[in-house]
Parts: sequence; structure tokens; C-alpha cells
Amino acid sequence: MTKNYEHSLPENKVDPASFEEHDRSFINHIQHFFHRNPTMVPVIVLALSIVVFGFVAGAKFFHPFNLSLIMQQVSIIGILAAGQSLIILTAGIDLSVAAIMVLTSVVMGRFAVVYGIPIYFAIPLGFAVGIFCGYLNGKLITLLKLPPFIVTLGTWNIFYALNLWYSGAQSIRGQDIDKTAPMLKWFGERIVFFGAQLTYGTILMMVVFGVLWYCLNRTAWGRHVYAVGDDKESAELAGIRTDKTLVSVYMVAGLICAVGAWASIGRVGSVSPQSFFEGNLQSITAVVIGGVSLFGGRGSIMGPLIGALIVGVFQSGLRLSGVDVLWQVFAIGWLIIIAVAIDQWIRKLSS
Repeated sequence: MTKNYEHSLPENKVDPASFEEHDRSFINHIQHFFHRNPTMVPVIVLALSIVVFGFVAGAKFFHPFNLSLIMQQVSIIGILAAGQSLIILTAGIDLSVAAIMVLTSVVMGRFAVVYGIPIYFAIPLGFAVGIFCGYLNGKLITLLKLPPFIVTLGTWNIFYALNLWYSGAQSIRGQDIDKTAPMLKWFGERIVFFGAQLTYGTILMMVVFGVLWYCLNRTAWGRHVYAVGDDKESAELAGIRTDKTLVSVYMVAGLICAVGAWASIGRVGSVSPQSFFEGNLQSITAVVIGGVSLFGGRGSIMGPLIGALIVGVFQSGLRLSGVDVLWQVFAIGWLIIIAVAIDQWIRKLSS
């Protein structure tokens, strides 16, 4: 005969299952929601930022030209953040992404403009350089078993020195590009509609994130990337070739940097060996604010896109409000600290 569990408990005892159900507070529910949907945090921050700055800065903030200008300003950093987010998903970090991007832009520019090589050869050569730089990072990390931070800090200096040596620390002017290889500046072309001005570089950024979203969510490679970042040892026990996956991630990131290099030429209008010097930190900022965990294995690839937009909205809103550039940097710094604190909070209470 089946025994009624509820009546079998002593009068002074409480059912543990009932206790756990009632003990879960509203805050716990919020934590579990954000744990399952990490992109919702930056989405809420972006929405609130738009509302607040729209109220403070007035109607000029919502003008189509200003909104499209924000998209233009974050396009290159957004592309770098896409590559950076892949690496951070594997619990790594890449301090060399901006150096790779600038080096490949110099390679493209010198081959097309200085050496007169046709553009349809010069650009793929730049892509090959970007992929090789990523391959070098991945191989050094997997073969030497060194922390990604140390390896990419070293290669950042190496790539930056090669960039200055190869370019002779000389820029390639926009006028020279227009004469010999105008295709290099194609991503700087604008599409105008209803007062907004979108560049092809902005559209490219959206395409890069869309392709990565598909790869990470609809392919075995994407599942392997998340598995390696979540627990490398468990991934190896599951039969995943973790070193091969890591190398492939750094190679894809290098290719994305090379794509960003082509877009950066259109954005700047020239090839400068000293441009985007702070791109490494800015890409990490976008990834962190976008809700991708620095501990790896958690976060959506669309988060860094939203993170880059948050930074752009803050900079535009504060500028239109008359706030000094110094305090814009101050605000972004607090955004980073708050974003990491929220990530820690979610990981601790939702486990």
C-alpha cells in the first residue's frame, strides 16, 4: 500500500522540497533569468541609455543622422569585438587584435598602392596575413601551454614592430589610394536615406555578427567553442580536440581582424600604421559590457554588438549633453566594472 508522504512527515518538520520552493526569492528568479539569457542585461542597459540620453540631450539625439553616426563610429571596434568575443568564449583573451588589423591594412595598402598589385590579389594577401597571425597566437598558446594573456601581449609587440618596420612608419594617403586602388575605400561609401547615412562598413559589421551567430549556434564547431571555454578537461574527455579548436578560433579571429582592416581603410580614408592604437582595450570593453563572461563558456555573440552600441550611445549622448571627453572615459570605466560585477553575481548565485 502506497504511503502518503505528506502525512508521513512529523508535525514539527518541513518538507525540504517545499522549503526550497518558497525560499527562492524574486532576486533569485531574476538571477536565473539572466543566467539563462545573458544578453538581456546589455539589451536593458542599451534601452535605458537611449531613453535617458534622449531625454537629457533632446530631440537631436534621435535624429537619424546622429543614430547612423553612432553605428559608423562603432563599426570597426564592433568587428574587432566579434573576433575578441570568440577568444573570450574559450576563456582566453587576445591583446593583439588591433595590431593584427593595422598590420593587415598596411599589407593591403602597400601591395595595392605602392607595389601596384591588383586589388583582387592584395586583399586576399592581407586576409592570409591575418589568418597566419591568428594561427601563430593559437599555436604558441597550445604548444607552449602559456596563458593567452602572455602570448598575445608578446605578439602585440611583435606585430606592432613589424607594422612600423614594413610601413616605414609612413601613412598611405587617401589621394594615392583613390588613384591606384579605390576599392580599398569601398567600405567607407555611404547609403543615404531619411537623413541617415549608413556606410558599407556598418553593414559589414552586422554581417560578421550574423555569420558568427550562425556558426556558434548551428554548427558542431560552435558547440565545441563553448565546451572548451566552459571546461576544457571535460571537453577533452568528451572527445573534442581542444587544441585544434583553440587554434581554429584564433585563426578565425585573425581573419575577422583582416576584414576589419579593409573596413578601417574606408572608415579612416587612408592607411595609417598608428591608427586604432586603443582597439585592443575597446574591443574587450565591448565584449565585457555585452555580457560575455571573461571566464569563458557563457554569453551570446550578439552581446558584444550591443556592448559596442552601448559605448557609442554613451559617447554620443554625453557629447551632445556637453560633457567633457574626460568624463566620457570615466563613465565607460564604470560601465566595465559594473558589467564584470554583474557577471560575477550571476555566476555565483545561479550556480
